[in-house]
Amino acid sequence: MKYKKFGNTGLMVSELCMGTMTFGGRGMWTAIGTLPQKQVNDLMKQAIDGGINFIDTANVYSEGLSEKMTGQAIRDLGIKRDDLVIATKVRGKMGEGPNDSGLSRKHILQQADESLERLKMDYIDLYQIHGFDPMTPLEETLDALDSLVKSGKVRYIGCSNLAAWQIMKARGISERDHLSHFESLQAYYTLAGRDLERDVVPMLLDQGMALLVWSPLDGGLLTGKYSREGESGEGRRANFDFPPVNKEKAFDIVDVMKKIAKGKGVSVAQVALAWLLHQPVVTSVIIGANKPEQLEDNLKSTEVKLTKDDLDKLEEVSQLTPEYPGWMLNLQGADRSNESSSE
Repeated sequence: MKYKKFGNTGLMVSELCMGTMTFGGRGMWTAIGTLPQKQVNDLMKQAIDGGINFIDTANVYSEGLSEKMTGQAIRDLGIKRDDLVIATKVRGKMGEGPNDSGLSRKHILQQADESLERLKMDYIDLYQIHGFDPMTPLEETLDALDSLVKSGKVRYIGCSNLAAWQIMKARGISERDHLSHFESLQAYYTLAGRDLERDVVPMLLDQGMALLVWSPLDGGLLTGKYSREGESGEGRRANFDFPPVNKEKAFDIVDVMKKIAKGKGVSVAQVALAWLLHQPVVTSVIIGANKPEQLEDNLKSTEVKLTKDDLDKLEEVSQLTPEYPGWMLNLQGADRSNESSSE
């Protein structure tokens, strides 16, 4: 396991992060996982023994139960809290009242306290907004998050599922008002879903922000268990067909991945995860599991080395269709790039 610098901070996080959406199982989350505490403890121990020091959860996962089980597992296993980097999120609906969702100051401060109570912890390492709230001014959201940092309840703040312009606007407000700024983005990014590369990836690299990848296997689609001939009746996609993806293109990508995996004696899923770990913008890849063998397979992805030929083949089959203004920026910038100026 490698450890990477977390954005523009001095924090070090494992290149794989343990996701907790499979913990518990309430409401809509039963389609993803319904693990009881004993199995949660076993998976957490396996992940930490494998070198993972980064754990990601959210208040909405299983209606708060995921946070409770995550904190309980850490206590049951006798793991020193300060040895871990704990991330959680705020934004989603946590009640029936008019102020029980969103990113208002009231909701953020209330949910931070409730997350800490569920986790049974004194502080959260990374507190992330789970999405954009068009009703609440960014100034209000960022001021509330900054107050949590200043109070010691939160160490760093991040965001998830935001557009590049929204992140840059938020960072501009933080700079202007001397507030804590987003250090990371948690986003969907896979070989079959590279839309992030159009605007967000260049922005992250320019700003030195960390990227945490969710659903790196496309809800199981990139494991190789699904095919054009007939999808498997098992796995998350069978019950929860998400994220949306061009499946025909995804199957073309899987065909190439299968050949690479066979040549290396590894699983298709390991190739998908290894590709992400080879991307300079990626800080940590969030993995989740229902079974120990799934987690073990994912952990082994850190050992897979992709050659230039492997990466070229994956690039060819998965590349994005050029869109404006991207193709014009590339065309006009060709004679002023670092590569051309150094020749």
